[in-house]
Amino acid sequence: MEQLADLKNLTDFKSLLIILASPEQIRAWSRGEVTKPETINYRTLKPEKDGLFDER
Repeated sequence: MEQLADLKNLTDFKSLLIILASPEQIRAWSRGEVTKPETINYRTLKPEKDGLFDER
């Protein structure tokens, strides 16, 4: 990140490096907890709060 300190704006760069995230990095970024077994409301087809498909 110290390399970014020299940039004056977002268009001032020479190259872009894209790499795959390691499984450890992905686990560090992830968070969440399923507290209810419900998945989707059959009437509204929306995810149930605190259920398996809740995005929070």
